[in-house]
Amino acid sequence: MKILVTNDDGIHAPGIQALATALRTIGDVVVVAPDRERSAVGHALTLHHPLRAQQVGPELFAVDGTTTDCVNLGIHNLLSFTPDIVVSGINRGANLGDDVTYSGTVAAAMEATLMGIPAFAVSLVAQGLGSHYDSAAVFAVKLARQIHQKGLPDDTFLNVNVPDLPPDRLLSSCITSQGRRRYEGSIVDNLDPRGQKYYWIGSTELSFLDLEGTDFYAVSRGHVSITPLHLDLTNYTSIQVLRSWELE
Repeated sequence: MKILVTNDDGIHAPGIQALATALRTIGDVVVVAPDRERSAVGHALTLHHPLRAQQVGPELFAVDGTTTDCVNLGIHNLLSFTPDIVVSGINRGANLGDDVTYSGTVAAAMEATLMGIPAFAVSLVAQGLGSHYDSAAVFAVKLARQIHQKGLPDDTFLNVNVPDLPPDRLLSSCITSQGRRRYEGSIVDNLDPRGQKYYWIGSTELSFLDLEGTDFYAVSRGHVSITPLHLDLTNYTSIQVLRSWELE
């Protein structure tokens, strides 16, 4: 199996190191990842300045861009092969519910899917630094092997969230739907030492609606969550309603 690994926490993050090491037990791995943390950049693509890629080790490339850049550059230039699968992670922290739209980790899997390559994103649902990247890495190996053998449905990539627990304490994996975040005030404004006002986004702990069958419901109870996502964002249930509007 030929595997491209990337992330949005940066090439030196412990999650990507654990993931690449584990996946090397089942295939040839090349890591193409940002040279620094690029969290919450979403599906951003660098268009207004050139990218630089530095080989920092055997089959290990650091790129001064986003995860989407890394997938593009890796597949079109840096790799000597077309990967059989792209695996993005292991992200430090959850990528649940509505937050997938912000996630650079999830965006890498989306970009690979646009190119017709099976892909999944994997995150460790950890507070702080996280302790059990090995749990997420072991599960990623199992999932990568299944995808390689069976493929994925058309227009589908997977968003995986693994509780920060030892492997022997993880409960069975669940196929879940995307949850919904409970929005609360999460911006702090203050004055810097020069008397200038600043704003800090994301200053409060995130919370989600505890809806059965969702990704948050599963991981909060110790299960691994696997959410199938797809590229078509059309809200089909609203099409007929909108067609009834008198816009001419």
